[in-house]
Amino acid sequence: MRIKIILAIAALSVASHVAAAEDLVGTLEKIRSTGTIAIGHRESSIPFSYYDNNEKVVGYAMDLCYLAVDAVKAKLGLQKLDVKLVPVTPSGRIQSVLSGTIDLECGTTTNNLERQKVVTFSTSYFVAANRFMAKAAASLRTLEDLKGKTVVSTIGSTNLKQISELNTQRQLGLTILAAKDNGEAFRMLESDRAAAFVMDDILLYSRMANSENPGAYIVSEEALSVEPYGIMLRRDDPAFKKVVDDALAAVYRSGEIQKIYARWFLAPISPNNVDLRVPMSAPLKLAIEHLTDSGDPAAYRTESLVR
Repeated sequence: MRIKIILAIAALSVASHVAAAEDLVGTLEKIRSTGTIAIGHRESSIPFSYYDNNEKVVGYAMDLCYLAVDAVKAKLGLQKLDVKLVPVTPSGRIQSVLSGTIDLECGTTTNNLERQKVVTFSTSYFVAANRFMAKAAASLRTLEDLKGKTVVSTIGSTNLKQISELNTQRQLGLTILAAKDNGEAFRMLESDRAAAFVMDDILLYSRMANSENPGAYIVSEEALSVEPYGIMLRRDDPAFKKVVDDALAAVYRSGEIQKIYARWFLAPISPNNVDLRVPMSAPLKLAIEHLTDSGDPAAYRTESLVR
C-alpha cells in the first residue's frame, strides 16, 4: 500500500519528472541544492511526534510528514534525500520555520488566523479542542470551578493565550503558570503545584493514559476552543505547499489515512503500550473529506464543512 501511496503522491505533483533547476524557487530549490529536508518534531507530544523507547522519533504527524518527504523527493526527481530531524519547542517552533532551520514542522501546532499572518499550514490532519485536566478528587469540571485556582499551560501555545484571555474576560482570578513543555505542565498538576493543566484534549488524554494512575485524573467536558492541526510551513511558497498538500490529499483519498490514524489512536503504542482509544471525530472526518487548511475555528463546524 505504501508503494501505491508514493506513486499517487508523485502523480499529484506538478510534474512527475525531474524538475528543472531554473523552475525551482524557495524551499524546493533549497532542498534540491542541499539534498536535505529538515523536519521539526516534538519530543513528547504523544501520539503525534515524540521519542519512543528506542529514542526514535515517531508518531501520527511524523508518518504524514514522511509521506510529504516522499512527495518532495519524487517532485525533485532525487535518488536520495537526507532527512534532518530537529527537535522544536512550542516557544521556538515558528521561528525555526521562519529562519529556515526547518522546512516542515510536524507536531501539534494549531492553525489559526493569527499564525497565518507569519506562516502557513498544510491541509489539516487533526482537529482537537482546548480543555483542561484536573485531579478527579478536586471535583473541577467547568471553567467556573477554576476560579481563584492556579492553572498551567505550555509557553508559546494557543492554550496559554486563550486561558489568559478568558481569565480577564470572566474575571476568574486565576494564577496562570507557563511550563516549558507539556511534560513539565503535567508534572506541575501531578505534584499539586497547579490545580489544572490547560491543553488540547487529545494531548491531555494521552498524558492521562500514560500516567501512573490514569483514574486519578479527568478531562473537562467543556471545550474552550477548536484547534485544527496542520504541517507548518513558510509563507509565500505556494509550490512547496502544493507538494505537501497533494501528498496529504493522496493519503486521504486512498483511504490510507484510516490505517495511519488507527495505528496511533486505536491500538497500543509506545512508550507504555497504551491504547488511547480515541475514534476519529466528525470534524476530522469531514476535514479529511473536504480538504481544508482553514485557520478559522468556525470552518470546522460540521455544517460549515459540508457546504
